[in-house]
Amino acid sequence: MGSVSSPNPAAASSAPLTLRLPALQTSPKYIFFTDFDGTITQQDSNDFLTDNLGYGAAKRKGGNQDVLSGRRHFRDIFQEMMDSISTPYDQCIDQLLKNITLDEGFKEFFYWARENNVPIVVLSGGMEPIIRALLGHFLGKDEADTLQIVSNDVAPRPGKSLNDEGGWQIVFHDASGFGHDKSIEIRPYADLPENERPVLFYAGDGVSDLSAAKETDLLFAKAARDLVTYCENEHVPFTTFEDFSEILSTVKDIVAGKLSVKDAATGRK
Repeated sequence: MGSVSSPNPAAASSAPLTLRLPALQTSPKYIFFTDFDGTITQQDSNDFLTDNLGYGAAKRKGGNQDVLSGRRHFRDIFQEMMDSISTPYDQCIDQLLKNITLDEGFKEFFYWARENNVPIVVLSGGMEPIIRALLGHFLGKDEADTLQIVSNDVAPRPGKSLNDEGGWQIVFHDASGFGHDKSIEIRPYADLPENERPVLFYAGDGVSDLSAAKETDLLFAKAARDLVTYCENEHVPFTTFEDFSEILSTVKDIVAGKLSVKDAATGRK
């Protein structure tokens, strides 16, 4: 099991700002970071695969509780989830395309954000090829390709191809206990000088979002999901949402100057 190698720190620090921080390319005043599974989608694709093709829902939910309580790292739980799935990769994709649906309000939010120079950055604890396949299905490939996605990856197991039985494995983005520590992507934007720093939003729903929960100016946590529990336990300001139509309404009001990010963090609704 490998992981994606980190870039050379010296080279990264000397690169132009818009290369190190791609969401700044259009000089936006706002950036919207978001989880994918269970946030942009109505179902979690990794949970679906685990529940239906892997070791099942009961063990998966037990693992999530272990992460929330701090007994285990998300990375280890997720590794076990994915290792329990032996179905060939192409068949997994086929099952997801048939069963995963898009959040009802996301398309409208996507087009509004593009028209109003609010870059959307997808930060996912899932796997980029699966995310791109689903977004291409939902939005069309050309539209999906405009989105920056930072995520884990997939690779064939030794001596196998992805589409063999038991042929694929997850490749984690970094060496953290999350597998993909989303705060690492957000923090360089948050640390920009005040006159250069956009307002930062984040939307998420579950245990893969814990690393990102404290990093932005306003956190949208999906109602009745694990992220809400975490935020309340850790006293992290947030507001809940049912779908992206609520997020769009709030973000529009903030962009228009009708609402501050502080006043928007109302907790559970």
